[in-house]
Amino acid sequence: MSSDVILKVENVAKQYRLGLVGTGTISHDLNRWWSRVRGKEDPYLKIGEANDRSAKGNSEYVWALKDISFDVKKGEVLGIIGKNGAGKSTLLKILSRVTSPTVGEIKTKGRIASLLEVGTGFHPEMTGRENIYLNGAILGMTKAEITSKIDEIIEFSGCIRYVDTPVKRYSSGMKVRLAFAVAAHLEPDILVVDEVLAVGDAEFQKKAIGKMQDISNSDGRTVLFVSHDMAAIKNLCNRLIVLENGKNSFDGDVSDGIDFYLNEIGNVNINYSNIKPKGIIKSVEFVDKDFKPLNTLLVGQHLKIIFDYQNENLRNLSFSIGFFDVFSNFIFSCRSDVINKTYRLNSSKAVLEIKKWPLSAGTYKYNIAVQDNGIMIENIKDAGGFNVEKGDFYGTGKLPGKKKAVYIDYNWV
Repeated sequence: MSSDVILKVENVAKQYRLGLVGTGTISHDLNRWWSRVRGKEDPYLKIGEANDRSAKGNSEYVWALKDISFDVKKGEVLGIIGKNGAGKSTLLKILSRVTSPTVGEIKTKGRIASLLEVGTGFHPEMTGRENIYLNGAILGMTKAEITSKIDEIIEFSGCIRYVDTPVKRYSSGMKVRLAFAVAAHLEPDILVVDEVLAVGDAEFQKKAIGKMQDISNSDGRTVLFVSHDMAAIKNLCNRLIVLENGKNSFDGDVSDGIDFYLNEIGNVNINYSNIKPKGIIKSVEFVDKDFKPLNTLLVGQHLKIIFDYQNENLRNLSFSIGFFDVFSNFIFSCRSDVINKTYRLNSSKAVLEIKKWPLSAGTYKYNIAVQDNGIMIENIKDAGGFNVEKGDFYGTGKLPGKKKAVYIDYNWV
């Protein structure tokens, strides 16, 4: 392992046995023992299926992780994302030595501090102050080291008033604050954080992300960060791994990794279809100027968005669609009421025409809504998502490729 590499994962895999029996049976254990005595490979490592939780399998064994290999350098902030059940938490538990891999090897330099679940290692009957010492000891710190940091830990946690109160009376957010404060201030060489920041409020999340940035930038320590919050991943990480069904599908640039995750794994669906028996908007469809269905948009493309609706009470309806980036930042919206267009037919289609799609290449999502005389009566968030590819917006043969740009139709005279 080279001098700048602090964590090395080599061909790590984790196998579980499904069902209520547990990790195995007596016959399986005897077969494993007999193979080990003869110097043979574990026979059950040859079987097992990928960790696809959405499909029914034929084997009672499943690979929660399979053939995971990567290096992490000192001071690097590595993000790990993937759908629920992709193997993220299993990987972090292996790295934190909570569980061991079925096969493979992990090499580390220095101390690892883990923040995997809310209040892990906390004793509910002990006070916050006592739990700081307990948690610090679990992380391998001496009493003197904890004492030298305790005032800073308590202040960062924001639980000053309750620090001498038993933890069983803390909210889940207060437990997260205290647990993160301990892990972040006791100077681990590698800090492992798994989604727990989602429990905290916005102010604490901002503070925690800032602390992790300081840990990496100022102290040169390493952070492994798992989250479904793409904005936090973007702001904090300088490298990204995407897990899919227990396998490493992507390892590289953060922006490219987020696009890969949303496009390839997230199964982005551009159209909306109402699955509820009632609702004003029945469907939304993206088509080109000749009404041919679209799955992907081009910069500068002429498109139409068709709202298929029902209006049983013959209200004076107006429709709107708002566009957002992958971090839920609002970009622009198109509303029919601001141009005095409303709909009163019992059942029909409302068509929005955009003659030149103005957003640059990337991934976007949209919300749709219906109003009746200015009063919101239907609001559907994250109705669909879509990808935009580079296109000749200005008709000059040049493809403006700057990311996160908004193009306008202008002319020089």
